[in-house]
Formats: sequence, C-alpha cells, structure tokens
Amino acid sequence: MRIGVIGTGRIGTLHARTLKRHREVGSLILTDTDPARAQALAHRLGETAAPGVDEIFRWGVDAVVITTATAAHAELIGRAARSGLPVFCEKPIALDLPGTLHALAEVETAGTVLQMGFQRRFDAGYAGAREAVRAGRLGRLHTVRALTCDQSPPPVEWLPLSGGLFRDTLIHDFDVLRWVTGGEVTDVYATGSDRGPAMFREAGDVDTGAALLTLDDGTLATATATRLNGAGYDVRMELAGERDTVVVGLDDRTPLASTEPTGPPPADKPWTGFLERFGPAYEAELNAFVEVVRGERPNPCDGREALQALRIAEACERSRRERRPVALAEVPGGRGTP
Repeated sequence: MRIGVIGTGRIGTLHARTLKRHREVGSLILTDTDPARAQALAHRLGETAAPGVDEIFRWGVDAVVITTATAAHAELIGRAARSGLPVFCEKPIALDLPGTLHALAEVETAGTVLQMGFQRRFDAGYAGAREAVRAGRLGRLHTVRALTCDQSPPPVEWLPLSGGLFRDTLIHDFDVLRWVTGGEVTDVYATGSDRGPAMFREAGDVDTGAALLTLDDGTLATATATRLNGAGYDVRMELAGERDTVVVGLDDRTPLASTEPTGPPPADKPWTGFLERFGPAYEAELNAFVEVVRGERPNPCDGREALQALRIAEACERSRRERRPVALAEVPGGRGTP
C-alpha cells in the first residue's frame, strides 16, 4: 500500500512515522507547503518527497492522510474524493458549516471513505468509560464533566486561523462526549474569558471557556478549556451516575496537587502536551485507517461525526457571542441534512 501524507508538521511527522512502521504500508509520498521540511522528513524515513500536492495525485497512491493547516482540509478532501481515494483527515473538515457540508457532499457523491482524526476515541481511558456507560455500570448517568487544559498557548500567528477555543480545542470534548455517552447535545450555554495575554483578544478569541450542555436524555454535561494551565497538560472526563462514578485521565502524570493532608502526591512528570498524552491513541487511529482502506473494518469515525461535533462548537461560539442559550436545532447540518 502506498500512502500520500500531505502536511509534515508535528502531527504529520507523527503519522508518517506510524505509517512507516505498519507492515501493510509499503511506501509513503510526503509533501508540505514547505518543501524543505517534507524533504527532510522523507530523508529521515527513507521515503519519497513530492514537490507539491499535484504530484501526490499524479504519481499514484492508494490513500491520502491530510495533516495540513485547517484552511486546506476541505479542498483536499474533495480532491481525494474525486480521485476515488480514501482519506484520513485531522479535525476539523473546515472551520465553517458550509465548507464542511460541501466536502461531505463530495465524499458521499464519490462513495469514498473519509475517516476523521478524533484520536480520543482510540484512547484506553475513554474506551473504558464508554464501556462502563454502555454496560450500565454507572446506572442512570446524570452528570458529565469534561476538560481540556493546554500548558502553553499556541503561537500567536495560529490563533486567527484556529477557529477559536470552542472549534479548535473543545471540539474534541464535544466529539468524545457523544461517543462515550451515546447521547446527543440538544442545548448549550457557553461563555469565555480573555483575561490572559492580549493576543487572544486581538484574535477575537478567549483563553478560557466553559459550556453547559444538555443531552437528549436530560444528562447535564460541562466542558471547560484553557490555553494557560501552567501545571501541565490536563485532559479528563468524569462521568457520574446513580450507581458509580468513573474518571478518564487520572493517573500518576495528571497535573493536580491535592491540599488534603492524606491526598496523593503531585505528579513527578506531568503531561506536557497532546502528542505525548495521546501517543498510543494517535497510532491506533492510523492503524485503524489502514484496516479501513483494506476493507477489514468499518469506518470508526466518519465525516458526519465530525459535523456533529462542529455543530456543537458552533452553537457554543454563538452562545458566547450572543450571551444566550442556543439550541442545536438552530445550527444547520443536523441529521438528515443532504
């Protein structure tokens, strides 16, 4: 199998290394808007660098992995679909609903595969939580608390391109909330704070955000995020039911310090970022993509799943901006959208 990797930044490099190790992947073609970066990675891996995207499609590949800047995702997804190629794409499909819906329509018209990169679905902790909920171990689920806290803010030039905290960061929590609970979000109320560095205000974004979400069975969920968690990279989910409570992301590297006299000691080596925290999950999702391409398993996270997570993020951003509750029914792209 020959796979084209478009984008050789941090996540593209990680995915290329994973694919290089896969026994079913015979070769890679790598390209990037910075040709020297693609060439350097290709040299390290013993693979081929292409001058640009055109060569990826002209030279012939069996599948495409897209890890470019978000602005290029939708166009590349459409191009791969028109070429009849299965695609793995990092989230999101696009930063707006029209772009997302157009790309999905191209995939559906072509009848090709689009697997989205929501790696938390492949994390052992989230998988365990999903099993606990689905097996009834927690009883009636009444409360879910999710959080994503980055240790350091992203580069200032990235902020205007990111889509904002809800679309860029909390979209992972929105996706995995649906996946773990099996429920759909019906209403949101969201707010944010920009008391941190001025670069967030200048980008029209917030450095900290919180959302209260109601699921279709009445379960209440909160999702919070910050770009400025100096203690370390902290991603957790607590699920509380009438019988039991479980937590994802609580281990000896969770950046928490207890004030209780008999509490656990603080982590010696707290998590510092997403590549480290979710390394095994990133590898598992790429291995799953190879199996999908080979026809060995169904798509574990298709484009419609990404659309639903984006709709929640859109509702939260609208709620933050307009300072009011927003029903998901107000956001285009619901189930049944052509």
